[in-house]
Amino acid sequence: MTESNAYLPLSGMELPRFAGIPSFMRLPIVDVASRAARDEVEIGLVGVPWDGGTTNRPGARHGPRQLRDASTMIRLVNQATGMRPFHTARCADLGDAPVNPADVEDALARVRAFYGKVREAAVVPLSAGGDHLVTLPILRGLVAGGAPVGLVHFDAHTDLYEGYFGGFRYTHGTPFKRAIEEGLLEPARMTQIGIRGTSYDMDDIDYARSKGVRIVTIEELMDRGTDAVMDEARARIGDAPAYLSFDIDGIDPSMAPGTGTPEIGGFTTHQAQRMLRRLDGLDLIGADLVEVSPPFDPSGNTAWVGVNIMFEILCVLARSVARKSAGGGTHPTPA
Repeated sequence: MTESNAYLPLSGMELPRFAGIPSFMRLPIVDVASRAARDEVEIGLVGVPWDGGTTNRPGARHGPRQLRDASTMIRLVNQATGMRPFHTARCADLGDAPVNPADVEDALARVRAFYGKVREAAVVPLSAGGDHLVTLPILRGLVAGGAPVGLVHFDAHTDLYEGYFGGFRYTHGTPFKRAIEEGLLEPARMTQIGIRGTSYDMDDIDYARSKGVRIVTIEELMDRGTDAVMDEARARIGDAPAYLSFDIDGIDPSMAPGTGTPEIGGFTTHQAQRMLRRLDGLDLIGADLVEVSPPFDPSGNTAWVGVNIMFEILCVLARSVARKSAGGGTHPTPA
């Protein structure tokens, strides 16, 4: 490959999509500690194959592998927006973050250390989980020591609980409360979209309100429409850095059944696409797509939904990276 196309996906017209070693979107695989990562790669796609924070139905640890396989169907151009993310920013598959399926605390430390390297390399990560607890060590690696960032969060659940099973503080229902406590997230710049379903006790909602977190329930989303809600979310984020987290269970389980904690009455895949496109222009330091659990979806459709969501997010990230690159804020274009 020449320098001009070294970071473009392998075309299905060159090698059938069912052939070859699957990487995210058929991108080249690059070691995060390599010179290429430091000097060339601008967006790194990463798997976090871990679900040790799951409190009921496990399986999201298998998500990144199936998402990689499904992502071989992704092509170069977003027909709805005209965006060509792979031509706009240099993208690569950085492999999987190291994890420990037998020890939660050690797993969190390993993932945090990996994302510390991503930050040092000045690469913007687009991650695939894994359960939603993986967002906490990702934020620790990207933000710790710096100013807290804003958050746009698509989900059926707030993930703002204090703890489970007598106060155990690290589950997929607690990452955003921990992130607020640790100064990683700025509550006044957080918007959670699609919240619904039954509740244990409403403590999470009360906590959100006490901190100034904006919760958009599914009822409000449907009543107001996606554009109005996303315009509000953008206004809350402003021009300062933010992170994007998308739990696949935000989408209605009729369209994405393969997840550990499904809730009926969610938004559609098309609504999800429209909402993500509305985020174009934000200063995003990274993003993730979590909670795809292949054992609960033998058809594989949930992974296909997931990688299309990742592609929409990638389009937004690529535009953000391009703006920073034009201002000298990321890797310069190789000669």
